[in-house]
Amino acid sequence: MDEVKQLVSDIKNKNLKPIYFLMGEEPYYIDKISDFIENSVLAEEERGFNQMILYGRDVSVDDIVSNAKRYPMMAEHQVVIVKEAQELSRTIEKLAPYAENPQTTTVLVVNYKYKKIDKRKALYKTLKKTGVVYESKKLYENQVADWIRRVLSPKNYSISPKAAQMLVEFLGTDLSKINNELEKLQIILPEGTQITPEHIEENIGISKDFNNFELRKAIGEKNVIKAHRIVNYFAENPKDNPIVVTVSLLFSFFSQLLHFHGLKDKSPRSVASALKVNPYFVNDYITAAKHYPMRKVSHVVSTLRTFDVKSKGVGANAVSQGDLLKELLVRILSN
Repeated sequence: MDEVKQLVSDIKNKNLKPIYFLMGEEPYYIDKISDFIENSVLAEEERGFNQMILYGRDVSVDDIVSNAKRYPMMAEHQVVIVKEAQELSRTIEKLAPYAENPQTTTVLVVNYKYKKIDKRKALYKTLKKTGVVYESKKLYENQVADWIRRVLSPKNYSISPKAAQMLVEFLGTDLSKINNELEKLQIILPEGTQITPEHIEENIGISKDFNNFELRKAIGEKNVIKAHRIVNYFAENPKDNPIVVTVSLLFSFFSQLLHFHGLKDKSPRSVASALKVNPYFVNDYITAAKHYPMRKVSHVVSTLRTFDVKSKGVGANAVSQGDLLKELLVRILSN
């Protein structure tokens, strides 16, 4: 995120590079940087003659180079943006000769999503010398809640830990989807608001009471009634609560609980750091550890592995997802 801020700052200050090669698994920042260049490098009246959008599936590397070598008309620069450039993965190395001696009046932006070029080859090494290579890495699940807070902070919004966790569990690590939902909330809620689980439920449709976070908490507390109530809700709404996601999140929780049992220092700060969780959730692990000693946790992890396979249709074709989830819950709580 800091690297993106520096890139944007340089572009604002007209410290432009002839090539921006944007690559990596996370498309959110690739789109953000590309869109910023598209909307800010040229004045609106200059774009008609000097800004071109190309698509990887429709052009060759030679086409890109040919367009990049054009001179701008009545402007200091022209901008050439190549979207979906990963479609050219087999021939992208052919861009290396141009990258060695790029047109200084052209700003070439290459959006190479979901992939990376080989850093051992000529193109990468040349781009590092003459342009900018930005690699957008996928965030780990435990990093997304912090990302949400950092995105909201400059806009004078905050979010409670539980609300952030609800978004992560419902939307995963797709930053574009999460940002879309945050933007909706910012339209509805006044500046300065702390986003709560109630806001998430009312405006996004994620239940604050019937979600994987609450199920995990209920299982950790061995709150049998609450856990069964949530699982029954999941069984009735399987499309919104796929068992594959539930099993994955429970596996992550019990794997971390196994790690917790092995910690020498179980102070809240140390636990939060070791497990890479928000300090707000440390008590969940302390409580769960009382109900699930290490031996039981190992057994639960083994059970979850088995049900992960079953949830994907192996050896349980005739069993509904709801029944499978109910059986899993009984197995966990009976330990």
